[in-house]
Amino acid sequence: MPAKRVNPCRIKLHHNYTAGEAAARLGVHKNTVLHWQDAGLKPIDGQRPLLFQGRTIRAFLEQRRAKGKRPCPPGTLYCLKCRTPRPPALGMVDYRPFNSASGNLSALCAACGTVMHRRIGKAQIANKMPGFTVQIAGG
Repeated sequence: MPAKRVNPCRIKLHHNYTAGEAAARLGVHKNTVLHWQDAGLKPIDGQRPLLFQGRTIRAFLEQRRAKGKRPCPPGTLYCLKCRTPRPPALGMVDYRPFNSASGNLSALCAACGTVMHRRIGKAQIANKMPGFTVQIAGG
């Protein structure tokens, strides 16, 4: 089962939380919050009970979320097998429209051969895939 995504906005900025209170607000176990302390979440002081500022918790969670992002630069699609943005193999990309304004790009990964997909607006194809042959299926 994949890890649960916590919503940092459930933490109020101007409140102080114990590990149990923060865990209850975020829907995780109390030990998860204590593990976050080992990963860099700073308590107000070292005394018991450990108290965390709301703004500190939210900044920590947003920083962890931002660290996991891998935006795709122009000319690439995200390969789930390689876990990184990769260019399409042989410069060939297919576009399958869902409606008149948007659709799905698909191509093979140049490194591993896995099929990659990217949701995109039809008007953005030239900007996101410069220099590639994009075949539009169905119209």
